[in-house]
Amino acid sequence: MASLYTEEAELVGIQTLRDKLVGWSIEAKVASRRSVCSLVGMGGLGKTTLAKKVFDNTRFTEWFDWRAWITVSQSYKNEDILRNMIAEFHRVRKESVPEGIETMNLKLLIDTLREYLKEKRYAVVFDDVWSTNLWECVKLALPDNNNGSRIIITTRKSEVTASCREAFSDQVYNLEPLSPDKSWELFCKKTFQVSGGYCPPELMKFATTIVSRCGGLPLAIVAISRLLQNKGGDVSQWRKLLDSLSSELESNPHLTNITKILSFSYYDLPYQLKPCFLYFGIYPENRTIKCSRLIRQWIAEGFIKEQRRKTLEDVAKEYLTELIQRSLVQVSFVDFTGKLKECRVHDVMREAVILLRTEDLSFSQFLEEDSRFNQNFRHLSVYSNAYNIFGCIENSRAHSLCFFNGIGEPQNPLTSCSNLYKRFKMLRVLDFEGSLLDNLPEEVGYIYHLKYLSLRNTRVKILPNSMGKLVNLETLDLKYSLVHQIPIEINKLSKLRSLLAYNADKNKEFSFTGRRGVVIQDGIEHWGHLQKLSVVEATDSLVKEVGSLMQLRSFGIYKLTRKQGKDLCASIGKMPHLRSLEVKAINSDEIIDLQHISSPPQHLQTLIFLGRLEKLPDWIAGLCLLTRLELYWSGLAGFHDPLKVLQGLPNLMQLFIYEAFSCEELHFEGGFPKLKHLQLRNLEGLKLMTIHNGALPLLETLHFGPSPQLQQVPSGIRHLRNLKSLVFIDMPSHFMNGIRVHKTEHRVGPKVFFRRSIIGTNTYRTVKVIDSAIFV
Repeated sequence: MASLYTEEAELVGIQTLRDKLVGWSIEAKVASRRSVCSLVGMGGLGKTTLAKKVFDNTRFTEWFDWRAWITVSQSYKNEDILRNMIAEFHRVRKESVPEGIETMNLKLLIDTLREYLKEKRYAVVFDDVWSTNLWECVKLALPDNNNGSRIIITTRKSEVTASCREAFSDQVYNLEPLSPDKSWELFCKKTFQVSGGYCPPELMKFATTIVSRCGGLPLAIVAISRLLQNKGGDVSQWRKLLDSLSSELESNPHLTNITKILSFSYYDLPYQLKPCFLYFGIYPENRTIKCSRLIRQWIAEGFIKEQRRKTLEDVAKEYLTELIQRSLVQVSFVDFTGKLKECRVHDVMREAVILLRTEDLSFSQFLEEDSRFNQNFRHLSVYSNAYNIFGCIENSRAHSLCFFNGIGEPQNPLTSCSNLYKRFKMLRVLDFEGSLLDNLPEEVGYIYHLKYLSLRNTRVKILPNSMGKLVNLETLDLKYSLVHQIPIEINKLSKLRSLLAYNADKNKEFSFTGRRGVVIQDGIEHWGHLQKLSVVEATDSLVKEVGSLMQLRSFGIYKLTRKQGKDLCASIGKMPHLRSLEVKAINSDEIIDLQHISSPPQHLQTLIFLGRLEKLPDWIAGLCLLTRLELYWSGLAGFHDPLKVLQGLPNLMQLFIYEAFSCEELHFEGGFPKLKHLQLRNLEGLKLMTIHNGALPLLETLHFGPSPQLQQVPSGIRHLRNLKSLVFIDMPSHFMNGIRVHKTEHRVGPKVFFRRSIIGTNTYRTVKVIDSAIFV
């Protein structure tokens, strides 16, 4: 995945081919028929990096308005590939995905794509293709309409490229390992960053030998370079590394060479990081992993050791960061503040993980169709097409049991396996996320060692009372399940660290009744270790009792009454570590009264209010670390001028306003020094909005509407020098018709979208797009 985010300055050896492929894609002399370019070579050569640099090239994106990047991998279904294509085309165009594609059969998906792409010039990248059958299917959905459409395929198999080459204009590029000079350039650029790529003379002999051992594979060079960065200039450390490499690689074939090099990065890990890295092997190939999920599982497995003045979660994040810095784990997604949210391991690196774990038969097994179960494995992952094998397990020593949907129809994982407690007595992690589980058996409460239980996105409605016996439980994940009532027995679980319970109707995102928490019973004083409680429904006793949860980092509470506000203020004042707070009133008319918090949480980074506010709480102005603020249905009157308070927040990066201001005028006079994303939604009384020069200096995206009384584009919008995307939603026709812009050939102004709501859904359709606009 890191290959998708390689910076231009880091490219070595592929710049010329990148430019050649861009030229092939857009030059008029190339035949106008649909053409295919295949990039073939062994894993880790940079095929994905090359394809991504072509895909993201400015000339390429300006030439192809309809683009889709599709990651395929070994396990796939044709229907899923086609659905992803439809979704990607619409995402790039900022259009709503057609309804019903999840239930379409293969023929209907093909017909939908053909109709959508008719008369359009499009480009698609199919990354990591293993089967010749893929092209035979997807080509039917990609019309050859003589508009110069282009397809790029990356694969490790030559037979795939042969199956895709149907015309003379189709291209095949066999990527070779880097030349010795380019390998050396990449190695020095990565290893000696501090000295500008200069290798000290005393390390030259070791460095040249190490580079030759890498066989020109960029992935191996980068991994070893990261390893050597930690060695500094210590000659003895370099010599020790070289000696170990030599013994591993002396007589092995080329592919095994690379695997051994990657494996060596594992062997150099500190002891506490080794099980954390091996744990990635429990996830399927090409799987993006939520970091929060992974961290909680690490903690439950006992991989994370306590450190003074740090929570286990903070230590686990440091472990993950180190694995990323060593190039063993890749970053998949960071949020708008730069926080790591999703990660993964490269396919080649994952293969190395699998080889490593076969040497340690006590670690983990991935149970697939036709697999043979080994009771000695400590970590068991089960594909849905292997549930019949799973049902035959009699006595397992596994510490973790995770279920994943594989090829074929999803199933209830416990249909073929009763007496879970007797079969898996040593479980610490039990993860049903995304499965068709509809009932949690009473026997789960007897898995004494269980620390992590996830029912996220399942059909479970009721938790058995026996769960009160899970005295070691640390994480209970009920998000997007059907559970609403938490049995009182769970209040006794003194080791609980995370209770995640939140559900939402996706078609009611902007409805007061669209979000729901869970009901917990009185008596939560035993939850002294709780870090996250989100979301629960308010009661008179609960708003008082949460004040005893002094370790809370994240707290969400719904159905709050005005009367309960005073007690909640007192409780929040006792939460010095709180970083995220979400509060929702019992109904749209009820006022949220949180004015009087004696000691506001100074570490607060996220604040969400859903309900009426008489005025913004005064303490908000002192939240120096606040990065995200969302206000829904607040009804703040203009004479309070809420912008005066908000513009002074020094680190605010995201501001979402939905029916929160009832004023006729909004004036952005200054401030908001770091705000990047602003949404002003459903401000029905707004008649005038002005943006003064110097205000919102870093704003990148602005979503606006509907505001039916607004007669013209916000005055001063031309002052937003960094604005990249401007979206008008459900604005009246006279407003749209009155917009005056200069269209530019090159993208120097923001891209402007005009969207309309689709009645009965929470989606929108784009009715007009201006690729680049300068407002006059």
